[in-house]
Amino acid sequence: MGNMNETLLQPKAPKDPVKKDKSFFVMRNKDVCGAPTPEGKGVQFIYESDGRLESSAKLVGNITDEEEIKLLGSVEGFKKLVSQIGVCVETEDYNTEVLFCFQMYGKTDPYVSGTTIKKSVKGDGAEALINLDEVEWSDDDNIPGQIRFEFPEAGMLGKVSVRFYLNEGFDAPVPEEEESVDFESDGYAGIISKSLINKGNNARLKKAISKARNGEDVTIAFIGGSITQGAGAIPINNNCYARKTFEGFCRLCGKSTDENIHYVKAGVGGTPSELGMIRYERDVLDNGKIEPDVVVIEFAVNDAGDETNGRCYESLARKAYNGPGKPAVILLFAVFEDDFNLEERLSPVGYALNLPMVSTKASVTEQFYLKPEEGRVVSKNQFFYDCFHPTNTGHRIMADGILHLLSEVDKCEADAEIESLDVFPFCIGGEFENVKLIDKKDNFIKAVIEAGDFTGVDEELQRVEMNMDLNGTPEFPNNWMYNGGTNKPLTMEVECKSLLIVYKDSASPSVGAAEVYADGELKLTIDPHIVGWTHCNPFIVFENEEKALHKVEVKMRAGDEDKAFTV
Repeated sequence: MGNMNETLLQPKAPKDPVKKDKSFFVMRNKDVCGAPTPEGKGVQFIYESDGRLESSAKLVGNITDEEEIKLLGSVEGFKKLVSQIGVCVETEDYNTEVLFCFQMYGKTDPYVSGTTIKKSVKGDGAEALINLDEVEWSDDDNIPGQIRFEFPEAGMLGKVSVRFYLNEGFDAPVPEEEESVDFESDGYAGIISKSLINKGNNARLKKAISKARNGEDVTIAFIGGSITQGAGAIPINNNCYARKTFEGFCRLCGKSTDENIHYVKAGVGGTPSELGMIRYERDVLDNGKIEPDVVVIEFAVNDAGDETNGRCYESLARKAYNGPGKPAVILLFAVFEDDFNLEERLSPVGYALNLPMVSTKASVTEQFYLKPEEGRVVSKNQFFYDCFHPTNTGHRIMADGILHLLSEVDKCEADAEIESLDVFPFCIGGEFENVKLIDKKDNFIKAVIEAGDFTGVDEELQRVEMNMDLNGTPEFPNNWMYNGGTNKPLTMEVECKSLLIVYKDSASPSVGAAEVYADGELKLTIDPHIVGWTHCNPFIVFENEEKALHKVEVKMRAGDEDKAFTV
């Protein structure tokens, strides 16, 4: 990402030792991995906006002073609080040079107009110091945005620590040492057993296990948000909970990972089940090529963005269970660092439909608040990579919860199979079970579509690491993009009950807002800047009881005709 102000701090001649002020860690022995870049190098992004930096100060640095935490929310506050940044990097080859970048997001253009502090750090574990009074700051700086570690090659692994040394007048506690998690202990077994909150009907799970043991082809699939994508796992493809669950399923069935058991990982960061139900056929079923035997659904920390308050979630569960392959469906409830998830809203779906449910929140949250001598098995710092995503340890705990369910099911007699969830009335609502995706490539219901001035194809899309791929798959590549013109609308005549639109969020000032009309009535005005990062987002345009023919138009809001928008 280019920046207006970049400060690359070079080594200077040795001086007398600099007195180090009080400090706290925001990263401590954090695992990182260089994801591939177009230039053939590697980069690990660690985002610090949206409260992440403040959370790290509390979670890793044990900071409790609310004034200090608040100061981290702006660049001006950060400069008032912090005098120096200490950076340690450990790599397999200690001579490896890793570039540390701390990017401030700008007010005018978040990813361009702020300051980026850069320092080359040797991978030998020695602390490199950055004096903030040597940084040339931009007048447009807004908030601390992201930290990057740039490696000379893709796939390189490392451990990093970052600490903030404080200006005079600020205080910080002495860092605590933590014992490593004992995965073989009775205490660990105890927290894993707490994760099983509903065994549900076991017939389809037992069928999948039996098929796998008999050498028949079996597919286990995972759909969810960024945690399912693997965020926080290092490397993201090998150590995410989905892959660890798949490997454990193979072990349970006595098979290796390259035999008859197949793997689908379809997590997309920052998206709710409202988008998951739309992309299920494409990302899990591969448009009819795959019939899964087990589907794990993980949206418990993403579904605050579901405008139906759970109807889309139940629709997805019903779609998967009743769909191709007739898979077993497992509902998984992840948790954020602040103990938030939507289990209370969503678990009634599992109980009503008699589905197996695993709760990571039930597994770990209560014990977070114990001291080690009181029975704490894993601390928040050990479990969370940032305030939203698990570490490798956290991903393992999530996987072990699912594997505990599978082990328990394996010991039981088989239940009579429930052939279809249609036998159960709606719990929250499953009205969107049969939703289908229409894009520039696939128009299965032959809607009449005129592109108008939406003739371009946007290639700057949210990219996600599907399955075992590290390169990132672009989300919704078959799109319609407006990139300036006469504001001739994208129009569609379609027969349906309900309609949703998926559009691209962006922080770029070159992107504008669009209006969505149905049958001549303005239904939505969509501003892509509200979320503020490159991201795919769904909205309901209309929802009706009966199917009818509708004419839909998308056009730019008045004043934004020279800007871009992507459907």
